[in-house]
Amino acid sequence: MNQEQKNEVIELLKSKFSQYSNFYITNTESLTVSQVNDLRRVCFDKQVELKVAKNTLIRKALESLDSEKYSGIYEALHGVTALMFSDSPKEPAVIISSFRKASGPKETKPVLKAAFVGEEVYFGDNQLAALVAIKTKNELIGDVLGLLQSPAKRVIAALLEKGKKEGAVAEAPAAE
Repeated sequence: MNQEQKNEVIELLKSKFSQYSNFYITNTESLTVSQVNDLRRVCFDKQVELKVAKNTLIRKALESLDSEKYSGIYEALHGVTALMFSDSPKEPAVIISSFRKASGPKETKPVLKAAFVGEEVYFGDNQLAALVAIKTKNELIGDVLGLLQSPAKRVIAALLEKGKKEGAVAEAPAAE
């Protein structure tokens, strides 16, 4: 790879890091070609971009954008590295988790090396469960709406229940 090609890759990576506020760094080293193709297909279906790049080029792209902001990521840049870019903070984690389950009960690949979600760095494969549990913006909005509707629903239910009891009491003397 000549210097011009390296610069093109760095520019491409910089545009991806700027475009997405969430990215995951994974190790796909021991996956077969078939498994990598399956992973790419799943990522494509879920609108997650999967890119493989050299660690030094990833590091140069991150450093040229904001070396302090991404400083917690540099430790993860070793071995074979695949980047997963997504608008959703949890979709790559869900993909990794479901991919492992589909591959077998003891499957641990792909390995999560690090994730940059919003402004937070999650380091290590042990963070996968926490990342799967992150709520998306739409899930949070749904929770808030549910909480806002809950008191009104209780008041209406109580009024309806009270109305049924009063109606039953009012009907009882008329039946005698």
